[in-house]
Amino acid sequence: MMSLNPDFNSTFARRLITADLIAHTERPCVPALMRLTGWPRRTLQDIIKALPGLGIEVEFVQDGQRNNDGYYRLNSWGALDPNWIDQNRSGLRQLLELTD
Repeated sequence: MMSLNPDFNSTFARRLITADLIAHTERPCVPALMRLTGWPRRTLQDIIKALPGLGIEVEFVQDGQRNNDGYYRLNSWGALDPNWIDQNRSGLRQLLELTD
């Protein structure tokens, strides 16, 4: 693991970790992401809404009768390298004070 610069942008790190969780969690929905991160619902909703601005393609998969029954699916990392995220996951989580 490479050590991340302590000045690494935490907003960017939150977006990377959220995208990574969507990519690697079975049926990731906002409540599941809340349990994994401890972050508030609105924070996660805002992060997910911002991911396309990074070129990350995320879609909501409707899976149920209610309007918001479903989960997110990451379709493309865009220009970002998921291997870099794999190699730096621990440093990103440490920066955001998330437990492994």
